[in-house]
Amino acid sequence: MRKLVLAALAASAFAAPAFAQDDSFTGLRAEGVVGYDRVGDGTGQDAGTSDGVSYGGAIGYDVQAGGAVFGVEGELTGSTTDTRADSLLAAGDRLTVDMGRDLYVGGRIGGVVGSGTLLYAKGGYTNARVDTEYRTATTTTRVGENMDGFRVGAGIEKKLGGNMYVKGEYRYSNYGDLGGYDIDVDRHQVAAGIGIRF
Repeated sequence: MRKLVLAALAASAFAAPAFAQDDSFTGLRAEGVVGYDRVGDGTGQDAGTSDGVSYGGAIGYDVQAGGAVFGVEGELTGSTTDTRADSLLAAGDRLTVDMGRDLYVGGRIGGVVGSGTLLYAKGGYTNARVDTEYRTATTTTRVGENMDGFRVGAGIEKKLGGNMYVKGEYRYSNYGDLGGYDIDVDRHQVAAGIGIRF
């Protein structure tokens, strides 16, 4: 009987940190993300915005201190979104902008608002690959470039069973002026993710 009690105490001592980790937002995490992607070029034309799907993955690390959570994260996504502007520099011309891969590195800060629920705000640096094509009646010019910008957003994360979680977030990114053209590229995204915390 004494051995059984000691074994139970030893097992609970080893299990306690694991149970504590399940209730905490501290740790390394990895997730897949997919969502709605809307890109605008700032021209004010209806054709200057376009919708598509963003998809990819992210990794991050969070630390919980009391009810506050602080974290860093990195994300790599692709997109099906493109946009165009007509008669931009001359009558009859067309500029097409295709959004490619997007790299993001930033941080987040949030608060635990209930059992296994986190509300957070995020912000950081984003670098998007943009492929442009400018076409007139006589010439076609294609240019691919990387654009630097910033991203801000907010979201909610909810723990599932084990170490799994789901999240939803809105984020806004702005990449400034696309070189050589009078357009200001920005994007609005609503993303959902599912991940695991290690």
